[in-house]
Amino acid sequence: MSTMSNAEILAAFQAISNFTGEMKEAARVGEWDRLTVLERCCAGVVAQLRAAQPVRLTADMQRRKIELIHKILADDSEIRTYAEPWMKQVQTLLGNAGMARRVHQAYDKNDCR
Repeated sequence: MSTMSNAEILAAFQAISNFTGEMKEAARVGEWDRLTVLERCCAGVVAQLRAAQPVRLTADMQRRKIELIHKILADDSEIRTYAEPWMKQVQTLLGNAGMARRVHQAYDKNDCR
């Protein structure tokens, strides 16, 4: 486990909040590649926090951390409102492509000419 100071812990939550804000904007405008890159960056900071030893924050820092977590969760919810319809479209397209491939394979195998 790594050691992070109080300030580093709070800075990590701020960085996650910044990333989720950018991710929300990318999802809003349909920049899915950008969203993916930002998601990887965010996951890196989350991994650092998970690897860090727990520290006791001051009351003010704890309040700020909670505010950031609430913003992160709100951003995540909004990202999903944009991403879920897109994901359904992708799944439909992939499903249709799979069905077309299966039909093509079935008719190729049963070619009676």
